[in-house]
Amino acid sequence: MLPSDNVLPSKTYEAKKILCSMSLPYEKIHACRNDCILYYNEYELLKSCPTCNVSRYKKKEGIPAKVLWYFPIIPRFERLYSNASDAKNLTWHHDGRIKDGKLRHPADSPQWRFIDGKFPEFGKESRNLRLALSTDGMNPFRSLSTTYSTWPPGNDIDVYLAPLINDLKILWETGVEVYDAYRNELFNLRAMLFCTIQDYPVYGNLSGYTVKGKAPCPICEDGTMGKWLKSSKKNIYDGHRCFLPDDHYYRKLKKAFNGDQEFKRRPRVLTGIEVFEKVKDIQIIFGKNHGSTLPKQGYKKCSVFWRLPYWKHLFVRHSLDVMHIEKNVCDSLIGTLLNVPGKTKDGVNARDDLKALGIRKELHIVDKNNKKFLPPAAYTMSRKEKKEFCACLAGVKVPEGYSSNIKSLVSMENLKLVGLKSHDCHVLMQHLLPVAICSVLPKNVRSTIIKLCSFFNAIYSKVIDPKDLNSLESSIVVILCQLEMYFPPSFFDVMIHLTVHLVREIRFCGPVYLRNQYPFEREMKTYKGYVKNHFRPEGCIL
Repeated sequence: MLPSDNVLPSKTYEAKKILCSMSLPYEKIHACRNDCILYYNEYELLKSCPTCNVSRYKKKEGIPAKVLWYFPIIPRFERLYSNASDAKNLTWHHDGRIKDGKLRHPADSPQWRFIDGKFPEFGKESRNLRLALSTDGMNPFRSLSTTYSTWPPGNDIDVYLAPLINDLKILWETGVEVYDAYRNELFNLRAMLFCTIQDYPVYGNLSGYTVKGKAPCPICEDGTMGKWLKSSKKNIYDGHRCFLPDDHYYRKLKKAFNGDQEFKRRPRVLTGIEVFEKVKDIQIIFGKNHGSTLPKQGYKKCSVFWRLPYWKHLFVRHSLDVMHIEKNVCDSLIGTLLNVPGKTKDGVNARDDLKALGIRKELHIVDKNNKKFLPPAAYTMSRKEKKEFCACLAGVKVPEGYSSNIKSLVSMENLKLVGLKSHDCHVLMQHLLPVAICSVLPKNVRSTIIKLCSFFNAIYSKVIDPKDLNSLESSIVVILCQLEMYFPPSFFDVMIHLTVHLVREIRFCGPVYLRNQYPFEREMKTYKGYVKNHFRPEGCIL
């Protein structure tokens, strides 16, 4: 086909070898098989781990036991500015956005403005970058039963973040010289990490806070209103009335809540500097063999992010992921309303909790003729009402691309919803659930659930007036207190509680739709699709 003296590659492999030099670089860094260290910088030449003395290699020397694939961020930022169109868009927040005092973008947020004021040299260059770090695990195989995962062990993730943190420190302290193709000039590019985006378990891995146990809320910390329920074997929230104003009449009610009046005040949120003072002296001990030394509650380590000079000055360092919170709230509501086995927050244990707490005697388990039955609660639906509820959802028709086929998620035989994904729960909470419960629940319960759905709808707005945030924050507290009047204490796990803090993060960091996991999880699905050779999944993704 080609002349004999041609210099074009004759094989695809040879062509790829030529093209790979034009692509962005990556680094393969050996790691200790027990996740103690990376063989990086001062450890680069070692053949065994200085912490656990385990060999760096497998049986044959030269074949590493574990490898980190790291994609340096600095060359990627340089490439962004090498394209004139991209370089122009990177300053849109400064040159093109509407500036009317409303929250449309993180650039409108107090945290953005505070950084500009605290570090004026950084703020005056509009081309400097504010970054968000999204963290999620991924199983590149279709089968979920495999033990393979791209996710490093939880508390030891700081080991694998070290190269990234080093690059972030360079970008903050000295910056790098970058060519701006739009302005046709060289400039010194600097960047900072604005916040992280992750689900709740990963929140604990990144922040170093123990998100399980007696004080699982990292924002309330020791002020968390937790109470251990022996019957349910779980920690619940004793009440949200302490978030109400001191003169609110809900504070004086006894029978409607836990039998006592509420005199506690809202827990004070610690500043970043105060948190840093608490964690700076905690020794970081990596490796699976040292897990027993970690505290059972509070901060378990000094996170690697504290190495960033500006980290302690941020109002919100780790964002709560509204996507997962909304899904968990939806699952709890649907499971309890339809009394789905394994998902309902009501049951024998929940009623035993009521008896142990000495509240709502009318809902305690009744023994009759050696048989136990649960008296119906305000949220209990009869079989006929469950059929109406499920039939309403099964009859919904939506435009293509709006959501998955809702009818396929409804099981009329078992009267439950199956296979709900995060976006399905989002559509239910935003639009469908308020309609479906209109004719099947008492007015007081129905009204409270509709208000909860309206709250999620409001915080997902793309334009938010800061003047509305106080009323929005007050409304969610009242909604949770009203839910406490009707639903059992076991309903109020940490995911229900975290809704109290969502408005605070909007106030400091801007709209939630720019800080949730939806786009990143979709991108992960794209990466999974690249895996054709299951023996080398990392290479396929790369």
